[in-house]
Amino acid sequence: MSTVRTVLGDVAPEQLGVTDAHDHLFLRMPRLAGEELDDQDAAIAELAAFRDAGGDTVIHWTPHGLGRRAGDLVAVSEAAGAHVVAATGLHQEAHYDPQLLAGLRSGLAELFVTELTEGIEGEGPATPRAGMIKVAGDFHSLSRHTRWVMTAAAEAHRETGATIGVHLERGTAAALVVDLLCVRLGVPPAKVVLGHLNRSPDLGMYHEVAAAGVFLAFDGPSRANHESDWRLFESLVALAEFGCSDRLLFGGDTTTASARAATDGGPGMPYLLSTMRPRLTSELGEDVVRRMMVTNPARAFANDWR
Repeated sequence: MSTVRTVLGDVAPEQLGVTDAHDHLFLRMPRLAGEELDDQDAAIAELAAFRDAGGDTVIHWTPHGLGRRAGDLVAVSEAAGAHVVAATGLHQEAHYDPQLLAGLRSGLAELFVTELTEGIEGEGPATPRAGMIKVAGDFHSLSRHTRWVMTAAAEAHRETGATIGVHLERGTAAALVVDLLCVRLGVPPAKVVLGHLNRSPDLGMYHEVAAAGVFLAFDGPSRANHESDWRLFESLVALAEFGCSDRLLFGGDTTTASARAATDGGPGMPYLLSTMRPRLTSELGEDVVRRMMVTNPARAFANDWR
C-alpha cells in the first residue's frame, strides 16, 4: 500500500491535504550567511501560520549536510499540528566542504537508503526517516558531481521506492535531468519532481518534460530576482490547457530568515494560500488548484516503500 513517509511516521496519501510541495523549515548554506533558517521557534511559528491559513503538509527539501535538523522536525511538526516530510540527498558541490564529499564518495547511495529506511541520526533528539531524495542540477548542464549524486539517488530509489526531487538551477537543464534519471538510470517519471520551473518560463521545455510524465513544481513565487508572478500564471494556464494539470505542484521555497512571514518578513509559507491560491483559482479554476495543492502532491510523494 502506498504511503507518504512523514517525520511522525507513514500516513495515507489522502491525509496530506493541502500541501506546500517544496519548502524549508531549517537551512544553512554559505551563500546565505546571516540568513540561516536555524531558529526552532521561528520554524514552528511559520509552519503554524501555514496551518492557520489552511495548509496541512510541508515537503522539507533541505538535504544532508545543509542544516536540515531532521531530529528537530519532529517537535516542529507536533507543535504546529502539520505534517512534515524530510529529505535525504545532496545539493550542488559548491555548497559542501570537499572533505565531507570525499567521505561520502564510496557510500552515497547507502547513506540515502539508511536515512529513508532507518532514520536520520545526529540532527536532534529524534531520528525520523526521510520521505524523499533531493538532488540538484547545474546551470544548463550536469556536472560530474551532479551525475554522481543522481546516480546514487536512482540506486536509492530502486531500493526504497522514494521520490526524487530535483533543484533545477534557475529552472534550466530539465531535459538533461529527465534523460539521465528516467532514460539512462531507469527511474519512473512519476517518481521525479522537477523544481524551480518558474525560474525559466520556457513553454516548449515545459511541454517536452511534461510529455515524459514527470511532476512539474512551480515554487518560490513573488521573488524580484526570479520571474514574476504574472509569468507564473501564464505558464500554469498554458500547461493546464496542454492537459498537464495532473502533474503540476506548487510550493514556496522559503530559504532565508527574512522571507518568513511569521517573523515579520515575507512572503513566507502562508502567502501560497492567502494570496496565491485565490489568484490561481481565478485563473485556473478550483479543480486545477485542488489538483496542484492536494491531489498531485499525494500522488507525487506517496510510495510503495521497500
